[in-house]
Amino acid sequence: MSDYLFDQLRVVRGNTTTAIKDLGESQADNIPIGFNNNIRWNLGHVYLVQERFAFGFTEIPMQLPEGFMELFGKDTKPSDWKTQPPTLTELTQLLEDQTNRIQETFSSRLDEVLAKPWTMPSGLTLKTVREFLTFSMYHEGMHVQMIKMLKRFSA
Repeated sequence: MSDYLFDQLRVVRGNTTTAIKDLGESQADNIPIGFNNNIRWNLGHVYLVQERFAFGFTEIPMQLPEGFMELFGKDTKPSDWKTQPPTLTELTQLLEDQTNRIQETFSSRLDEVLAKPWTMPSGLTLKTVREFLTFSMYHEGMHVQMIKMLKRFSA
């Protein structure tokens, strides 16, 4: 049985991958003046946060490539990178596969209450898989807007 939330996840993820269609590797790495991160960082960060929200908080093993926390975690930036980041093709594939894994894993578990709810600094507490996934779409949307802005400044 499908839930409308999975349709929403696919639309949001489609917006993300559409935003980087026909993007070159060098454009993905450009950091305009006044910015800390680039398009590649935003893509990796979206994958990382969605992985944590979908799998990490539900205590299901995350599929994080080696070095992702150091490359794309909170408060990281490309100027501090010590390892080679994934290519755009690799990031795109990870993002596309992730949506499928989420639906396969949680198709009948969206309203499951997690053993360890998470309260954000704003005071909002996320308690169910559905709540985590719903909030992750807001997060991803913010980064899609940043990607679009970075593209304009990088053209």
